[in-house]
Amino acid sequence: MNYASERAFGISRDRASDALWVAYRWMSLGLATTGVVALGVAHSPAVLDVLVGNRVLFYGLLFGQLGLVFALSSVAMRLSTPVAASMFFAYAALTGVTFSTLFLVYTAASIATTFFVTAGAFGGLSFFGAVTRRDLSAIGRFGFFALLGIILASIVNMFLRSTGLEWFLTYAGVLLFAGLTAYDTQRLKRLFAEADKGANLPILGALTLYLDFINMFLFLLRLTGDRRRD
Repeated sequence: MNYASERAFGISRDRASDALWVAYRWMSLGLATTGVVALGVAHSPAVLDVLVGNRVLFYGLLFGQLGLVFALSSVAMRLSTPVAASMFFAYAALTGVTFSTLFLVYTAASIATTFFVTAGAFGGLSFFGAVTRRDLSAIGRFGFFALLGIILASIVNMFLRSTGLEWFLTYAGVLLFAGLTAYDTQRLKRLFAEADKGANLPILGALTLYLDFINMFLFLLRLTGDRRRD
């Protein structure tokens, strides 16, 4: 890895590890928020009917999620920690609202199973990213363009409706976010080691890891989830 020196990295290793654990805790709280909200909405038929029956509202929530992500990524370092945390949890809660519709498509058992599989895979990949000495920056560079390609191909496939392309994109998505999980963990640990200050850096790190987790979960759910038959 292209550190200034191994000695300099060693001095800041404890600080980086501590900050990374803080980011993991924020991420875990965000995932818990998403799960609780998703379950709550899924068990409220009236709210689900409003979500499913009102496309304007549903897409408005999706755009609200995107807006919060971009806003938090852009201004988090200039905000107080309570405000940045509130934005993070607002995003996690909005994600839970939209994720509640997954219970209309997949069985609760398969959603739970996929979540735990994702958690295991994420944990292993993130641990690898945290401890490896191999420079994973090439994954980050490739991942950016791969993500753009998947997004564009997914938009095209909305019109083509190609089953083959859909399966290819699903497998590609799983591999992409598996690689990004390891890369982002390494990048964040390096950032925490080099940063002299920034109380909200762990929250930004948590947002990055949270996004890796939920995207990997969604792609795995498309592969392994059991669809409801009722």
